[in-house]
Amino acid sequence: MSWFESFVLGLVQGLTEFLPISSSAHLRLTAAFAGWQDPGAAFTAITQIGTEAAVIIYFRKDIGRIISAWARSLFNRELRQDHDAQMGWLVIVGSIPIGVLGITLKDAIEGPFRDLRLIATTLIVMGVVLGIADRLAARDETGGRHRAAKQRKSITDLSVKDGLLYGVCQAMALIPGVSRSGATISGGLLMGYTRESAARYSFLLAIPAVLASGVFELKDAGQGHVSWGPTLFATVIAFVVGYAVIAWFMKFISHKSFMPFVIYRILLGIVLFALVAAGTLTPHAGETAG
Repeated sequence: MSWFESFVLGLVQGLTEFLPISSSAHLRLTAAFAGWQDPGAAFTAITQIGTEAAVIIYFRKDIGRIISAWARSLFNRELRQDHDAQMGWLVIVGSIPIGVLGITLKDAIEGPFRDLRLIATTLIVMGVVLGIADRLAARDETGGRHRAAKQRKSITDLSVKDGLLYGVCQAMALIPGVSRSGATISGGLLMGYTRESAARYSFLLAIPAVLASGVFELKDAGQGHVSWGPTLFATVIAFVVGYAVIAWFMKFISHKSFMPFVIYRILLGIVLFALVAAGTLTPHAGETAG
């Protein structure tokens, strides 16, 4: 992998990790469209450490408060009713599904799941799911001609059951094209949470899973056509760009709909299907490119 390729892929990772459009799919598609070799699951997992570092810095006050309350609650029974202490446990509980499935499906994640036809399918299907969830949230927020606005749940209403459901949604993102933020935000909206609450827990929930995945893949870094230098360079680029995207996205969702992302996902999926059907791209384009 050249330094230019690593710069572009790091930029793509930073731009797409927190948007509900799937960073892993865009890394895969960028390589395929450019005629580059697929960077692979290890490269993707490690560059995601960069974007998660951006999450840690952006939400540092929340994270520090949660870790402190959770740690103290281990020895102080009264603190176990504290919301921040409970959030610590909920993040742990919500991380279990992706941890189990990530290890179980490792071979599929690095192989069959990277088929462009599957990516096109998940882009479209999850785009429709996000669109439905977004419309339901908008209906609750604005009400209607014959119904009053409905109060949606905040992050303080999060329960163990909802935390596990969030975790299952996050685990779906092991398939490129699903999108970690898209799946968890859609799940949160369908469970009745506000856009801001769904996004905030989505980002917090991703931290242990992404960091663990990145560390787990370190042993495979530097092998094949992707060396350590370009991988680290892409990770730094992803961190810088990712931080800017988080700040913008959290402001965007406070008063805007997810529909632009829904439309983008569906159109991209259709275009991808058309290119594969026309023979312009093969389902495994890039996997053996030089």
